Amino acid sequence: MIGIIGGTGSSNILDSVDIIDELVIDTKYGKSPEISIFEQNGNKIAFMSRHSKGHSVPPHKINYRANIKAFKDIGVDRIIATNSVGSIDKNIGPGSLVIPDNFLDFTQGRNLTFFDDKVVHIDCTYPYCNELRNIISKTGKVIDNGVYVCTQGPRFETGAEIQFYKQIGGTIVGMTGVPEVILAREQEICYASICIVSNYAAQISDTMLTADEVVESMNDSQEKVVKLLFEVINKVPLNNECQCQKLLKNAML
Repeated sequence: MIGIIGGTGSSNILDSVDIIDELVIDTKYGKSPEISIFEQNGNKIAFMSRHSKGHSVPPHKINYRANIKAFKDIGVDRIIATNSVGSIDKNIGPGSLVIPDNFLDFTQGRNLTFFDDKVVHIDCTYPYCNELRNIISKTGKVIDNGVYVCTQGPRFETGAEIQFYKQIGGTIVGMTGVPEVILAREQEICYASICIVSNYAAQISDTMLTADEVVESMNDSQEKVVKLLFEVINKVPLNNECQCQKLLKNAML
């Protein structure tokens, strides 16, 4: 089963599908948001809104462990996420789609692992699934590769922080990519992200950031993101033999 985790501006993903089931999964980490199940090209697809219905849960309060575990429990073995981000690169403007290949984590106090009772070191050299990333990059007009800087939120970043992230190699900045990608790897789920650039980050452009700007830009990008998602789903092979499915084999001590 393929899972879609929708971020800001993903409300219309379900508009053109026939939902065959709706679930709320109770995991040992808490309850998931509502999960909608539909079929596409022979695949069962599970859709979850990361921020819950009505965009009601802020990024630093999302129960990432419950979300990922719920997907695992219903048989999801691949996740395509959408994330709203700001651009740290002046050459990557609003409306661009970036497929990150790595991340920098500046979050604080989030539950970053499922393994609190034993020592497990999961490999994160290249944290995003290359097979999924390659399908996405060959399907749509996207910027392949980029470093996702994850900040705690809910505030936007300061100009000084953005300049620092730029100096250490950041490409885009958001608040929800970590620990989601880490937790997916710990559950041996292939994970890739389609990052929608909604604005330039602080001091990258000359104007002040506003939440309205983010929402407006995301609304403008919804149609092309949904089109890309369904085209990618149609190209994902039914059999999954990716190495992401074997990550725990050499991770435990």
